[in-house]
Amino acid sequence: MKKIIITLTVLLIAWSALLPQSKIGNETAAQKEQRMKWWTDARFGMFIHWGLYALPARHEWVKHNERLTNEQYQNYFEEFNPVNYDPVKWAKAAKQAGMKYAVLTSKHHEGFCLFDSKLTDYKSTNTPIKRDLVKEFVDAFRAEGLKVGFYYSLIDWHHPDFTIDRVHPQRVTSSAEYETLNKGKDMNRYRTYLHDQIKELLTNYGKIDILWLDFSYPGENGKGRDDWGAIELIKMVRKLQPGIIIDNRLDLNDYEDGYDFETPEQVSPSKLAEYKGKYWETCQTFSGSWGYYRDESSWKTQRQLLDLLITSTANGGNLLLNVGPTAKGEFDYRATEAIEKIGYWMQANSESIYNCTYAPDEFGIPENIDARLTYNPERRRLYLHLFDYSSGGKIRLKGYKDKIKYAQLLNDNSEIRYQSNDNDIIFELPTQKPPYEVPVIELILK
Repeated sequence: MKKIIITLTVLLIAWSALLPQSKIGNETAAQKEQRMKWWTDARFGMFIHWGLYALPARHEWVKHNERLTNEQYQNYFEEFNPVNYDPVKWAKAAKQAGMKYAVLTSKHHEGFCLFDSKLTDYKSTNTPIKRDLVKEFVDAFRAEGLKVGFYYSLIDWHHPDFTIDRVHPQRVTSSAEYETLNKGKDMNRYRTYLHDQIKELLTNYGKIDILWLDFSYPGENGKGRDDWGAIELIKMVRKLQPGIIIDNRLDLNDYEDGYDFETPEQVSPSKLAEYKGKYWETCQTFSGSWGYYRDESSWKTQRQLLDLLITSTANGGNLLLNVGPTAKGEFDYRATEAIEKIGYWMQANSESIYNCTYAPDEFGIPENIDARLTYNPERRRLYLHLFDYSSGGKIRLKGYKDKIKYAQLLNDNSEIRYQSNDNDIIFELPTQKPPYEVPVIELILK
């Protein structure tokens, strides 16, 4: 009988270990809310994808897309010399655009490190530039008062122990072929390398506010949490940087605290309402690629970019807008123009973005009006963003009667007159549209 009990106990323990655990740590919801507050207040950040792929300038996945070997890719390493890299200019541009934080690719899927890692020779300090580009980024952005974050690729197409899989440049079609190709490779050694590099990043550069880990693709010939040692990794990260914010790409979505925010990528503004009520950040490009792509032509208009920013805030989320610097270390002229235009709008209208979220349910917008509502709960202000401005026209908002104390254009605080009709209010728009792509009316609530 005693042996049976012991056996059952052992089986129960083993079975319990297989069940998904609800939490990894012991942080409360209130503690998380406080930790995330600066980020939810900020609403707008800059993503920077930069690496060796800036030289071929044919997409950051050029090594994958063209099935390049390490030997074929080596020329980009030997020629990497971004002589015009000036992170102070980058930081000033981000700040002028109204961005509150920035996330830089410390290492992308190609395996090349922009920092002086002691664990590899495949790093910027061994290229003609001979500089720790991550350190310069951190120092410059901190000096401008911006929060700093690191993107780090879980994938590494250069490391000798990273096993070839279905997204690898040397991918094949059958499992048998993978077994042959991966003889001698050891994911245990790569996993140690991955953990130790992240430890370097979170130890050698002071306080780091965000960690973007990218990405998991579990299943046949893929990689997921076990390949990364994800649970041990996230414990280490939180121990080294207790206040850090982590994305959701470690394949730990079944853990309540396996991530801090969701990351809808390149989705349309109309899809963002699906994330309302969660912590989330949509990452978006100015064009169709993340890294510098010289011949890319699908650049978003200012209206499209503002739609992403405003609609993100209107659904309680953030926008992380990406720049892919050139091989010389400069922002592409098209990105610079777009950033400057956003900065012009933000200079006049940022109060409708910072510290704002979705409006209470009692406030809505008729379907025939192309507009978005954001809301500052602390100041009790509603912000009506007019994507369709009819000069000298009128806007009727149903159910707003006796709820509005005053209305004004946000860009200059000039009065917007309105009258009540039944349970509605009707705004009279100025004859001359304000000089902004999307004018904003500030509604001060009673």
